Amino acid sequence: MNEKQINEPAVEEVNVDIVSTEVSGDPEVQASTPSVTPEAPLPNYLGLDLFQDVKIVKADELIEEDIEEDIPEEIQKLYLGTFSDISEHQVITGRVIGMTDKDVLIDIGFKSEGIISRSEFPSEELPTIGDQLEVYVERLEDRRGNTILSKSKADFMRRWKDLREDYESGKIITGKTVRRIKGGMIVELGVVQAFLPGSQIDIRPVKDFDQYLDKDIELKIVKLNEARKNIVVSHKAIMEEEMKEQRDALFEKIKIGEVLEGRVKNVTDFGAFIDLGGLDGLLHITDLSWGRVNHPSEVVKMDDELTVKVIDYDEEKKRVSLGLKQLTPHPWERVEENYPVNSTVKGRIVSMTNYGAFMELESGVEGLIHVSEMSWTRQIKNPSELYSMNDEVEAQVLSIDTEERKISLGAKQLQPDPWDKIEERYMVGTVHKGKVINLTQFGAFVELEEGIDGLIHVSDLSWTKVVRHPKEIVEKGQKVEVRILEVSRESRRISLGYKQVQDDPWAEIVKFYETGKDVTGEIIRALEKGIILKLEMDVEGIVPFGKRSKKERKRLMNAFKPGEKLTGNVMEVRPEDKKIIIFVDDLPEPEKKVSKKNEVQEYLDSQETPAGEKIEIPGATPNDTDSSDDKEK
Repeated sequence: MNEKQINEPAVEEVNVDIVSTEVSGDPEVQASTPSVTPEAPLPNYLGLDLFQDVKIVKADELIEEDIEEDIPEEIQKLYLGTFSDISEHQVITGRVIGMTDKDVLIDIGFKSEGIISRSEFPSEELPTIGDQLEVYVERLEDRRGNTILSKSKADFMRRWKDLREDYESGKIITGKTVRRIKGGMIVELGVVQAFLPGSQIDIRPVKDFDQYLDKDIELKIVKLNEARKNIVVSHKAIMEEEMKEQRDALFEKIKIGEVLEGRVKNVTDFGAFIDLGGLDGLLHITDLSWGRVNHPSEVVKMDDELTVKVIDYDEEKKRVSLGLKQLTPHPWERVEENYPVNSTVKGRIVSMTNYGAFMELESGVEGLIHVSEMSWTRQIKNPSELYSMNDEVEAQVLSIDTEERKISLGAKQLQPDPWDKIEERYMVGTVHKGKVINLTQFGAFVELEEGIDGLIHVSDLSWTKVVRHPKEIVEKGQKVEVRILEVSRESRRISLGYKQVQDDPWAEIVKFYETGKDVTGEIIRALEKGIILKLEMDVEGIVPFGKRSKKERKRLMNAFKPGEKLTGNVMEVRPEDKKIIIFVDDLPEPEKKVSKKNEVQEYLDSQETPAGEKIEIPGATPNDTDSSDDKEK
């Protein structure tokens, strides 16, 4: 037995059913009271009568009588108030119990006071001891054991709750625009900020957002994001609701043909939208003017007050089509009176195409100046050679087609036609100076004066040479003398001769190249049908191969090279072909012999080229001719 067991008196264990105290209902006291039986005496610890106030109640006594104890209601409330269900991220009510230099102390019924930073209160709105405040529980206990509260977040949550109710009910609220951001503006709704898109500020597009800054504006919440705490508001929605009644009333009264007053609220590429007082109508670009309109801004501007005519409307889609030009008569109704044929008119170039230029005579009336009617003398390929857009020009009315609404105009008709007296100024047979302005396969064009030119055909370039292209004789830009061969005022053509300025040398050539005369010439080229020689007096001779086989012709072509000298006898002179026929004894005889005369005659009979035309040597190809020309050069 240890010392503690020796010093402590022995206690006999007894059983007591129910123990009640008359002094205290403290559970701790009851728990510390030992159980005893009614028959056993109460134990005495160390001489202390601890259970002198304990009343022993028997079980049958409890059953037979009910024990009732009246507790005052105020005490019950105070007792129940000690049990508080507080958690983080909730708004509760607390009482100000003190202040420090940095914090405000709040009693929220928790085991410790909560603190709110004094920075959350404006200096002039600090609470006083005993004030009741709604606060937001941020943290029940931080690392220092403090309960962190927030006044601003409590205000935000309370305001958010009110805004959510306004959103669900569709209530109109008032906010203040505080700043601009990309795409819209920020609006203050008390302690909550909302986004007002630029498209929701007004019914018409807003260009200057600054005019709405720092102003109170009626709004309607159109979107509320609970998770992100975002709010989108609209002022346009309120205006549309207000205008809906006006629009419905206006649609009941509107009629096609009715003239209304309106204001331009928006201008687009395809037209302008007109505010008719609660109802918008479209004034299409084609209905702005009878004339040509490139963009609606040429006719109307933003906020213009206009008088328009209703030309159509759709009651189901609530669309109204308006017209501005319909308020004036169509200008084509009096075109024949205002612009008689042969009269001179003034206008502005409004469009150009490859075939002509369109001139606006008045709004809605245009005429075409065709390229063929722009100049008497010049061949105009594109009107841009003479005109530019918006040029003010004069023209003569040539014809009017009222059914097709077309007017033909002419600009050259205002100038005298130089071809009227062309035959007097350029008489046939006279010689004139000019400049080569163009070369073609068939001839050279020579400008006699500005706008007047004539053609030298290739057959009229040389008396003695067979000219295959004008560049063999003349070049572009060269000053030349020409003789007038023919003038046609009706077809506006002048035929010129270059060789005709000199006398025809063939009379002397025939005398010089008498039959049988021995001549020597330089080989120009060798063809399958013969050899071409360059002779004296700037003429060409030909040595025909006759009826030789193809193989023999090729052998001869290879045997004679350009630049070599060749001698033969003159067989015949043909001025019409610009050729002298030469016979050469050194050529091998053909397999079937024929007389010299027959050989020459066969060749001549095969040549039916008219005078002045290109002579094609039998068997020669274009490539042969071209290559020979190149070698000559």
